[in-house]
Amino acid sequence: MRAIIVDDEPLLRFHLDKMLGECWPELEIVDKAGDGPSALAAAEQLAADVVFLDIRMPGMTGIEVAQKLNQLAKPPHIVFTTAFDEYAIQAFEQQAVDYLLKPIDEQRLLQTCQRIQQRQTSADASPSYDLQALVQALDEKPEYLQWIRASKGEAVELIAIDNILAFVAEDKYTTVRSQQGDYVIRTPLKELLGQIEPGLFWQIHRSTLVRVNAIKRVNKNMLGKLTVALEDNSEYPVSRSANHLFKAM
Repeated sequence: MRAIIVDDEPLLRFHLDKMLGECWPELEIVDKAGDGPSALAAAEQLAADVVFLDIRMPGMTGIEVAQKLNQLAKPPHIVFTTAFDEYAIQAFEQQAVDYLLKPIDEQRLLQTCQRIQQRQTSADASPSYDLQALVQALDEKPEYLQWIRASKGEAVELIAIDNILAFVAEDKYTTVRSQQGDYVIRTPLKELLGQIEPGLFWQIHRSTLVRVNAIKRVNKNMLGKLTVALEDNSEYPVSRSANHLFKAM
């Protein structure tokens, strides 16, 4: 079988590609796309059997891509990958070929691969997801923070979430590391996690959240301990409980 991975984050495409190589070695990844139009062209030209499809992408959403794919003479199996909370996953699980929550768990991905193989050999291999149910549920998604009000000296500024590289918990405050410099907020990490869109940041340590697409490299020392280097070259330790996030790298 032939598959395409579609996600606007290069690191997440790489991560999923490596995991699929372990879970389903026979699956051929014929292309990796970062946007909807590229995914549509590749799926049709390369006769993809499976498309691992991100939902929220700029320009063209995964929902719109799925609607187009469903109009092909031979629609591929679609596995949506999403950062929505677990309740949304549970709501869709019976409607879609499958739904994977980011960061993707290897055991969960293995179950997905087995499900696709079973459908491929069954009499009715047609996709069974309900796009109307999906659109309705997405309309009900919670509003997440787009801006953070943070202090720098005597000034208070608005920092776009897209410009934040990391949140680091200190004794009585949280440091906001951004592309414009460091700021301070009083909000604890636990509260921030409930306000930020899932999947944008990974908690790599009890005191640290890092933006996924700001990760430049992951280093391992002689003792096997990991550290994450961000695009501004700042480095943060990875706790043992968060090592699984980088297992496929």
